Amino acid sequence: MLLSRILRTVEANTLRAMRKYLLYESEGTHNLSDIMSPYFRPETDVPSVFTTPPPFLSIQPDMRVGFVLSPCFSLLPFASFIDILRHAADEGDFSRQIYCHWKIIGPSLSPVAASCGVEITPDEIFPDSSEFDYIVVIGGLLPKCLELPQTTLEYLRRAYEANTSIVGLCTGSFILARAGLLDNRRCAIHVDHLDQIKQLFPLCHPEIDQFFVNDNEIITCPGGTAALDLAFSLIEERCGKARAIKGLAALSAEKHQAAHHRPNRLYGFLSVCGNRRVEQAIGIMERHISTPFKIHELAKKLNTSVRELNRAFTQHAGEPPTAIGRKMRLSHGHWLLVNTTKTVAGIASECGFSDGAHFCRWFKRIYAETPIDFRNHRHAV
Repeated sequence: MLLSRILRTVEANTLRAMRKYLLYESEGTHNLSDIMSPYFRPETDVPSVFTTPPPFLSIQPDMRVGFVLSPCFSLLPFASFIDILRHAADEGDFSRQIYCHWKIIGPSLSPVAASCGVEITPDEIFPDSSEFDYIVVIGGLLPKCLELPQTTLEYLRRAYEANTSIVGLCTGSFILARAGLLDNRRCAIHVDHLDQIKQLFPLCHPEIDQFFVNDNEIITCPGGTAALDLAFSLIEERCGKARAIKGLAALSAEKHQAAHHRPNRLYGFLSVCGNRRVEQAIGIMERHISTPFKIHELAKKLNTSVRELNRAFTQHAGEPPTAIGRKMRLSHGHWLLVNTTKTVAGIASECGFSDGAHFCRWFKRIYAETPIDFRNHRHAV
């Protein structure tokens, strides 16, 4: 109905504009913008179907990333990493840099061409590395991607010495090795480049069966869609499980990525268990940690009955969906207690519990101590 209304409006306005243009042409007037502008007013002619973003939160971001693009860099791992970061950074799909912040940096502001020909211009010449939690180096076609100036290699070395984590995507591992950052370290390599890195950099220890490797905050990833797994893991570590899941779910990629490769993803194996309803239910639970569905609402959403949903979960997980969902939310609360200073009441709300007492009761039942005792014991270690 909305589309037909828009089409009718456009058709009517076009006919009126054409008639007016013919009249103006006979009078020697050819300014089309003056003729057309009265008839096309998007703010009034096309009904708004887009929501207004919530107020911008001026807070310190939980995760700050600088991207360094190499000559002929690979677009897919760069896009995979930055897009999950973009979705995790804000509510909805507004792409504002609230919880996560990023910029593209380089030795100059000259555009850098990807292997597919797309050009991207850096935002800033190398700033102080203390601005970032991670500096992500995007590799690409070999040997072209190694043609980086010494200033870039020196910047990476200084950044690591200043305790900024360094990430190499795709053949970015070759660049890190060239900077001396992979000497006597493990790294994740695509099997096609195994012999090359062994010959060029014999001091590094390549592995071909990992989505990513973190060796003392030198992090490497063979590229492609494995960059999603790495980004998910880093966002989960810095921003929490719920925000990482939001970023991945927005890309419709959560099932495509093998769940067992994601650290600390409770019941992630169920998202690839082979039962369509269980897999879909797990995805819904993960995306709605703060606002969980009741069992009958979940069953209705999956076009099945409560009985059938309970039976499927019991078969594949040994527990009903209500128990699984509750444990997933408690797991997120567990992470927040360790990694944030949020109050127990605030954590209870974020994890979908009605109040702090309700959260404390279930937390003690699963973890054998209250949230406050758990936090105090962890901080005392």
